Amino acid sequence: MAKFKLIVMDCDGVILESVDAKTQAFGKLVEKYGQKAKQKMVDYHLTHGGVSRFLKFEWFYHEVLGREITKQEQDELGRLFTQYCFSEVMNSSFVPGAMEFIVLYYEKISLYVASGAPHEELIEIIKGRNLMHFFKGVYGSPPTKTEILADIVREEGVLPSETLMVGDSSTDLEAATSVGTFFYGRGIEFSSSKWPWAEDLTQLSEYIKNKKDEDI
Repeated sequence: MAKFKLIVMDCDGVILESVDAKTQAFGKLVEKYGQKAKQKMVDYHLTHGGVSRFLKFEWFYHEVLGREITKQEQDELGRLFTQYCFSEVMNSSFVPGAMEFIVLYYEKISLYVASGAPHEELIEIIKGRNLMHFFKGVYGSPPTKTEILADIVREEGVLPSETLMVGDSSTDLEAATSVGTFFYGRGIEFSSSKWPWAEDLTQLSEYIKNKKDEDI
């Protein structure tokens, strides 16, 4: 039986049920531009889950408002976003099975967090939820999810084929595909992919236990 030496987990939607809080925050940020613009922002966020919020702000200004965003506007949107959703994220519940999985495996396999959230904010959340001691490393943006995953694999000195990325967005899957790792999806949107998936993480331990040697 193949055993993973490294497991990298996204945070929002994988460890914490915090996706809804961030979705609402994105909508609130741009609602002054009208319902149509708000829906475009929300849809873009939902289809690009692991992308930095600042890149999403840039996309909205360029594609929806038809102009480039200024540094001042970026900073203000970032400040408001944190204000709108930080307390909700801090108080959000764990994804079913996530905490049990982390407790079971953190002393057996190297666990890391890779998120599209700003690095300092991510650290504050992981510390605030008393999770820091479970992970060998916690990394947010910048850089991109793909760059973070590649850096973690190099840092651990393991092969991509010995690594599992656990994510809930297309960005997570793209990172795993680019780096060459295995992938486990949280959410029914992965049902049409070649990768294993489930509605939560209650079956993740069983998947790892039963993992057989195979090529990616």
